[in-house]
Amino acid sequence: MAGFDDSLVREYFEVNGFFVRQSRKYAVQSRRKRADEEGDLYVINPSPRRDVQLPFQLFSADLPGITAAVVAVKAWHTTKAITPTMIRKGDLLEFVRQEAVEAAKAAFAELRQTENENLSKILILPGLPAQEPQRAESIALLKQSGVDHVITFRTILENMIQNVESNQSYARSDTLQLLRLLRVYDMVKPAQLELFSNNPSAK
Repeated sequence: MAGFDDSLVREYFEVNGFFVRQSRKYAVQSRRKRADEEGDLYVINPSPRRDVQLPFQLFSADLPGITAAVVAVKAWHTTKAITPTMIRKGDLLEFVRQEAVEAAKAAFAELRQTENENLSKILILPGLPAQEPQRAESIALLKQSGVDHVITFRTILENMIQNVESNQSYARSDTLQLLRLLRVYDMVKPAQLELFSNNPSAK
């Protein structure tokens, strides 16, 4: 499943105009990851908007403000939101270690140094707690640990479903083809897409 989740996130960034480099194709299980194995993806925006003030939780409309980032994908779909207890365990925050950040910068060695200095650390997760004080505590812990931004799988799926075209065949992408078929066979309806909207008036 990790391969599917990584592919979903990779295609999300590609659909939104980013160049994406996957740090590795293999899974690390029986040992601690090396610094260069911590980030799942490295992404770069060829035309970033530098005048954008980005929130901690990103939505798809915020992506133009990202210059470059190391991205960690935590597909813990058995829960809809991480908790402060899960964050304190530290398992999902290894990618923000200084060695991991330096390894990510090395992956962008061909870029201008000014772009490397703007490397963000983005965590992809199921969601943040909806209720206070757990939500505020989770955000504070993530920020203190060095996470710059989070993106939820809900945001990613919403954007991907809205961008896929029913009359196109995505033979080169299993992920996009699956989302297309869900639309073709009316498994996802426009009313459902409205429920996913980031517009507060639609919630």
